[in-house]
Amino acid sequence: MLPPPPQGAMATGAANHAVPCSAGRPTKRNQRRNPASLSVRASSDANTVTLLDYGAGNVRSVRNAIRHLGFNIRDVRSPEDILSADRLVFPGVGAFGSAMDVLTRTGMADALREYIRRDRPFLGICLGLQLLFDSSEENGPVSGLGVIPGVVRRFDSSEGLIVPHIGWNALQINKDTQLLQGVDGHHVYFVHSYYAPPSDANRDWISSTCNYGQSFISSISMGNIQAVQFHPEKSGATGLSIFEKFLSPNSSGAKVPSHKKASKLAKRVIACLDVRSNDNGDLVVTKGDQYDVRDHSSSKEVRNLGKPVELASQYYIDGADEVSFLNITGFRAFPLGDLPMLEVLRCASEKVFVPLTVGGGIRDFTDASGRYYSSLEVASEYFRSGADKISIGSDAVFAAEAYLQIGVKTGKSSLEQISRVYGNQAVVVSIDPRRVYVKSPDEVQFKTVKVSSKGPLGEEYAWYQCTVSGGRDSRPIGAYELAQAVEELGAGEILLNCIDCDGQGCGFDIDLIKMVSDAVTIPVIASSGAGSVEHFSEVFEKTNASAALAAGIFHRKEVPILAVKEHLEDAGVEVRMQ
Repeated sequence: MLPPPPQGAMATGAANHAVPCSAGRPTKRNQRRNPASLSVRASSDANTVTLLDYGAGNVRSVRNAIRHLGFNIRDVRSPEDILSADRLVFPGVGAFGSAMDVLTRTGMADALREYIRRDRPFLGICLGLQLLFDSSEENGPVSGLGVIPGVVRRFDSSEGLIVPHIGWNALQINKDTQLLQGVDGHHVYFVHSYYAPPSDANRDWISSTCNYGQSFISSISMGNIQAVQFHPEKSGATGLSIFEKFLSPNSSGAKVPSHKKASKLAKRVIACLDVRSNDNGDLVVTKGDQYDVRDHSSSKEVRNLGKPVELASQYYIDGADEVSFLNITGFRAFPLGDLPMLEVLRCASEKVFVPLTVGGGIRDFTDASGRYYSSLEVASEYFRSGADKISIGSDAVFAAEAYLQIGVKTGKSSLEQISRVYGNQAVVVSIDPRRVYVKSPDEVQFKTVKVSSKGPLGEEYAWYQCTVSGGRDSRPIGAYELAQAVEELGAGEILLNCIDCDGQGCGFDIDLIKMVSDAVTIPVIASSGAGSVEHFSEVFEKTNASAALAAGIFHRKEVPILAVKEHLEDAGVEVRMQ
């Protein structure tokens, strides 16, 4: 593996970049940048894929997808490894500038240009696509590999567009390529803040575009050079089919059935697994009732609803768009010592080819020997173990309180550190509020809403007080204020819970979700209270939520994921159907 980029350099969720050239004929720019000394004969192992992993973010999922399809992996350790590759996969992660810095410093940039000039089989993923362009505006301008004309730009959120672009979107196929055969009509998974605009200068490269605020390049193809802005390793059966067609050119790939043709960004349905040790010390999936996970019977045992990896695998098969693990008891004293939870992630990522989020105890800490560990180190271990996103709870509340008090970002909070290195698209902030009824908005300094159902004393208004430590401790900050603060500090997504609704099955707190989703320009995941398929259509019709999450109704098989999606489709809500 290449040395990782310097801490503090990775940011904002750019896509992987790859650089394509026509039929092996270099442009003048590429001729200048390709020294003749870079000459290595290709290897001959038809079952081996060369992977360029420069040490940032979750590349385990790409490895798992390749191995799942029966191929071996050889890691790039030198520029010569690139030039000797039969097939090269470049899953770029992080920020454009720091990625180019690593590639240039290690000699990989010239090797990539030469490999592409030779028209050798290449697949770039996400940032691996963007780096093929002339330059990027991300912390820039920063020069790219210069294979494709164009400047990578940031999505404009000034008029309400939610950024990052996270979720399952549809492709518009521009060119008949083997890689995208059978993909038309299906959703694929995107997560990025920067995009490459189509133009007359680069139109010959474009194999598909996608619409999100404007049209952007979602894939390119020229000869043997392929690159995609989306993540095939996280795009379920459709994504695995794309990988298979790249790795086995003579294969048609697995046929993926489709319901209604994909047309735009889909609303996501997420399965959440609360994981903790039971009284016998085994990791189990449990579910709370207003955050109480013990049975109300005389045994008072932790509710055991199944094994984490088995349930996650089943939810993937059932059509969950994401799977979220919340470690609700681990990491109290020694986060990196919780090896069983890390093993859950590793095993789940080998079977689940949609995004995995994990949360619980991500913070700075000092172990019993006095050794200090930063929250960044803890998060890094999660990413290496298979997480695509990490969820921060209590620590984000404390960081937001400090930020609102002094009005200055220190850069030292776990939220800021992880967002800076891995990009805000990799950071979810979990908000756990309780409803506090008031007779008048003037009674409190926090944002209130006029509630749809009056309080116990006839109150018409409420504010939502945030909590920490699994809902045990209340804090002097509202959900509205917290959401806006964490967006400023670098959160890429908000998981919005509601203690009052948790486990009640009476529906999501529409008042809360509407208030917060209207207040930020990052995606909001609605959580707590789902009890029927109608609750999902209600939250999407009445709020700006990008996704809805449920746990107990899925674990207890009261409401299947497929039933939720079929109901949403019938209600006119765009969803991914596999």
